Amino acid sequence: MLKKIVAVLLSSFTAAAFAAVPLGSQSVLVVEDDTGKVLLEKNANAQVPIASLTKLMTAMVVLDAKQDMNEKIAIDRSDVDMLKHSASRVPVGAEISRGDVLQLALMSSDNRAAASLGRTYPGGMEAFRAAVKNKIRALGLIHTVIEEPTGLSPHNMSTATELVKIATAASAYPDIRRITTDTKDVINIKGRKVEYHNTNRLVGAKGWDVGLSKTGYTEEAGRCLIMRFRTGGKNNTLVLLNAGASSVRNMDAVKIRRLIAGPDEQPKVMKASAKSKKKAVKQSKRTRRAM
Repeated sequence: MLKKIVAVLLSSFTAAAFAAVPLGSQSVLVVEDDTGKVLLEKNANAQVPIASLTKLMTAMVVLDAKQDMNEKIAIDRSDVDMLKHSASRVPVGAEISRGDVLQLALMSSDNRAAASLGRTYPGGMEAFRAAVKNKIRALGLIHTVIEEPTGLSPHNMSTATELVKIATAASAYPDIRRITTDTKDVINIKGRKVEYHNTNRLVGAKGWDVGLSKTGYTEEAGRCLIMRFRTGGKNNTLVLLNAGASSVRNMDAVKIRRLIAGPDEQPKVMKASAKSKKKAVKQSKRTRRAM
């Protein structure tokens, strides 16, 4: 009887602790994977733009088609972002294996790479859109709309609740798990080796055991994050939508993990050097980048 009372008190304390956490993200959902228990919820059913979180769906549809990952894809002028004019380090005319293009789309969130995956889908972009609709239907999603493969369109929308389902489905693909948890990769671009990095700075950071990750950003969607991580012996899925800045998004994730893990495990967010920060500020002024 005493054990039951203690368990109830601890459960109530945990729920109260989560409820009291100040978070900057406008929509939040944290779920314990093994039990499906909701640990934290905030506007989880609000349908909002999801930016590059879209690319998880793009990757699943491409992998479902079982296309040749060694086949070379030529980056076309039609792959260039004319909507947001986001930056890309993948030049038009570059021929890259589909596997490396998938790596670029997921790990470094390159929009030209994602666009080329849709364009070269068997049957073209229309067939790609049809495949995405079928995937949405198969996953039982009713508030998710995806019109194109990059996430640049504000019409690509979902909810935190349905994004947890998307993350769960994506985690069943070994290639997606591997790529999204790579901290960096070197890819041959027009005979030159170019190093690309993961857009989620928490991947590879001290104290983080990440099993799946995807960031997103557009002006309409704000800063977004899907992440599956393990802490305190349990696997969890976290969705953060519409944070005002990357630092806010990351600190939300840190606060949530600290509550789950307890006071003995406190992960740290890797800090950029002062020089890197200045460079980032200058770059952000030059272009609005969708991640």
